[in-house]
Amino acid sequence: MSSHERTAPDALARQQAGALLIDVRDAHERALGMALGARGIARADLEADPAAHLPDPDAEILLICQSGRRSQAAVETLRARGYRNLASVAGGTVAWSAAGLPMEAPEFDADFSERYSRHLLLPEVGLAGQQRLEAATVLVIGAGGLGSPVAYYLAAAGVGTLRIADDDVVDRSNLQRQILHADARIGAPKVDSARTTLEALNPRTRIEAVAERVTSQNVERMLEGVDVVVDGADNFAARYLLNDACVKLGKPLVYGAVHRFEGQVSVFDAGRHRGEAPCYRCLFPEPPPPESAPNCAEAGVLGVVPGIVGLLQATEALKLLLGIGDTLAGRLLHVDALGLRFRETRLAPDPDCPVCPASRDFPGYIDYARFCAGG
Repeated sequence: MSSHERTAPDALARQQAGALLIDVRDAHERALGMALGARGIARADLEADPAAHLPDPDAEILLICQSGRRSQAAVETLRARGYRNLASVAGGTVAWSAAGLPMEAPEFDADFSERYSRHLLLPEVGLAGQQRLEAATVLVIGAGGLGSPVAYYLAAAGVGTLRIADDDVVDRSNLQRQILHADARIGAPKVDSARTTLEALNPRTRIEAVAERVTSQNVERMLEGVDVVVDGADNFAARYLLNDACVKLGKPLVYGAVHRFEGQVSVFDAGRHRGEAPCYRCLFPEPPPPESAPNCAEAGVLGVVPGIVGLLQATEALKLLLGIGDTLAGRLLHVDALGLRFRETRLAPDPDCPVCPASRDFPGYIDYARFCAGG
């Protein structure tokens, strides 16, 4: 231990004798709890203008961070600026807590703090971001190969409400890739099976199980109050319907599709960015003939491919909810599992799209099953 460090018990004794204890971690870290009586000043702010925070250079000052490294570096910086009575708490808040010294309670309950601790340490998420996730509602269409990893990771991440829509039941052939389900639940509605798994994973997440197939009659009800829509459907009729409804209602749509050893992911956000971002129909104005687009039951799929694509969809949904990073809006990501390669295709809004141009009124819902069958 250097001459400018104090153990946590010694630091507490000095604090009780009148020394000023300053926690130099960032605010999102201090939200997890800090030494009782400490004053929170981020290291960058303290070093940028120490006199504004510490007007007396002769006062006894103790600096503490998470492990002791940042506070020790801050001590050296402040000593060079004329502060003479400084020390760093060796081992930081970790050592303080381990010694059983008094701590200020975090701003939230213990379950929240422990469950989301790794998110709370990220400046891009932090307390505000995690609370935003807990207040969010995501609609997941399909509780199958794509919907399973999407819902699993969104629940784990702390999304407050997951509305999951699927009218199918669990089949033994699903279990090779649909990780929400279990052998003991074969024959059960997929949405009920999904709820059982997700509530066991994170009781804080509310699961709204909708045992219905999405249609023109119920799609707007399903989208009511939703922040992000995730397309885990296995048919073109649902994809075109979701696209049109999301454009009309101004909801971001996270698209995913798989076929054998390949997959695609994108974000279609034309509803909120008319004329700037493309929609699904800008990419696929017309559905392919049914014979050229077999489903998993007809063509097969490597079980991990929906997992890869679903994880990417969950990533995009979290970015949209948190307002961080660059989403795949305007980009189509292709996944080749056999070659383990990713490639991007740039997408632009189609000024002749029948749905999303800024000057075009919503044309209304069509008979999507007949449209996708080429009727």
